[in-house]
Amino acid sequence: MFILILGLALWWGAHLFKRLAPQRRAVMGDRGKGVVAGLLALSVVLMVVGYRQADGPYWWGASAPLKGINNLLVLVAFYFFAADGMKTRITRHLRHPQLTGFALWAFAHLVPNGDLPSFVLFGGLLVWALVEMVVINRAQPDWTPPAGPFPARKEIMAVAGAVVVLLVVGLIHAWLGYNPFGG
Repeated sequence: MFILILGLALWWGAHLFKRLAPQRRAVMGDRGKGVVAGLLALSVVLMVVGYRQADGPYWWGASAPLKGINNLLVLVAFYFFAADGMKTRITRHLRHPQLTGFALWAFAHLVPNGDLPSFVLFGGLLVWALVEMVVINRAQPDWTPPAGPFPARKEIMAVAGAVVVLLVVGLIHAWLGYNPFGG
């Protein structure tokens, strides 16, 4: 569990570094981007290794209905990512579509995974996304939403992209031994 928590702490620290120590980050200049990217890559490796090694209480397991709820929420999360990149209509109403999608993705993974390592990993990432939104909003209180136009083709492309990404990620999960579809 220590490696998992270390990975989460590194994820939090690398992401919040710019907001909590802006002068120190500014001094690093462009080199800082590489340092932060390296720390984030290391944090992901630590989280994956730590999660796979972690053990703890098990309260419930995945079932077909819980996997269905998870998949629907993950699909919406992937749509939020695509919508942000394409500036679809939803971005007019959501200040942080990617962080909202990330929080939704993390929450979705808590639904079918009722064990302590999942609560530490996905719960920790969910709380990080929510904290990150608060920190950004405090640092930059003014926000101007995109004005549009919001063509229907962008919406269709964002939804189609989210479906394709969900299927690819689902197949990768199945290949790794975690079947996200069915019982």
